[in-house]
Amino acid sequence: MKTLTVRLPEALVAEIEAESRERNLSKSDVVRERLSVSPRRRRAASLDAIADLVGSVGGFPADLSGLKKAHLTATGYGRKRPR
Repeated sequence: MKTLTVRLPEALVAEIEAESRERNLSKSDVVRERLSVSPRRRRAASLDAIADLVGSVGGFPADLSGLKKAHLTATGYGRKRPR
C-alpha cells in the first residue's frame, strides 16, 4: 500500500479523529472509507443536506433550467453597462 500525505482543515481532522475514536478504527481506515464512497452516494448525501432549501428562493421562474436564457435577458445580464 502506498503512503499519501494530505493537509486538511482542523475541523475536518477533528471530525475524522472523533469518528475514529467512536468506531474504534484508525484514522487511516476512516479516511479510506470516506474516499471509497461512490460519487453517486456522495451526491445523494449532499442533496439530502440541502433538500429543505430547494425551491425556497423566490423571484425565479418555476423551471429555470428551461427558461434561463429568457430570465437572464429579462434581468439585463450580458448587456453593456453605462459608463
